[in-house]
Amino acid sequence: MQNAGIRALKLNWRYLAFDVHPDSLRAAIEGAKALRLIGFNLTVPHKLLALEMVDVAETQARRWGAVNTIVFETRDSQGAWVPLARVGEDVIGEVRSHGFNTDADAIVQSLKEDFRWPDLRGAAVLILGAGGAARSAALRLAQEEAATIYLVNRTRDRARQLAADITEHFPRTSVKEGYPSDPVDLVINATSLGLKADDPLPLHLPWLQSRRPARVYDMIYRPKETALLRAAKAAGCKTANGLGMLLHQGAAALKLWSGEEPPAGVMRAALKREVHD
Repeated sequence: MQNAGIRALKLNWRYLAFDVHPDSLRAAIEGAKALRLIGFNLTVPHKLLALEMVDVAETQARRWGAVNTIVFETRDSQGAWVPLARVGEDVIGEVRSHGFNTDADAIVQSLKEDFRWPDLRGAAVLILGAGGAARSAALRLAQEEAATIYLVNRTRDRARQLAADITEHFPRTSVKEGYPSDPVDLVINATSLGLKADDPLPLHLPWLQSRRPARVYDMIYRPKETALLRAAKAAGCKTANGLGMLLHQGAAALKLWSGEEPPAGVMRAALKREVHD
């Protein structure tokens, strides 16, 4: 996806994947800074850790509590911080790491597109999980004025902390723990359950079958249809996987690095070809 976008923008860049142990994350960020890389993306479990490791984090990244995109910046001739891509290599001086979160907006954009659901205000939402992705989704949906957010997580302390954060920032959204007794407009799986074929469902099947939520969204995009989505479809729910979220967070990251409008159509085609074909 990113390399397809980079080629379309005619940038002399390459997007590569590296495995980094959490214990080495700080060193990896500092090493990338020293190498004057343009930037990079972070995935689980680095998103929460990176928030306190970058030199500066944007307001939204701090609000959502996670960083998934880092842009390396230097000062321009007027002293303002700008991405390295916008200056010549010969004028790069001091370099800093700037952390962003493109996940939160991406989940909302994906929900609106995939379900043809332009207005999320007043929605009742059940979120499975309380990690970085769940936190971004929950807080961003509260910003969209979701009426009620239900949280279900294996560790209740994390769910309670997330509930407290939502209430602090968005007091108009009601937050509850556990499964709702009434039907909801949306269920989001923000856990890793479903990545493996033998994973259990991330929610109680009898609840799904009896409550029949209107929409079920699984952040997992490979496999294309998880066991959760199959069960939800059988129960009569509208379903969507996380491919749209992956696309929009990646396109937003490319825009941050390059300053250019990302070729979303090209990137979407590359995603579908590489992930699902």
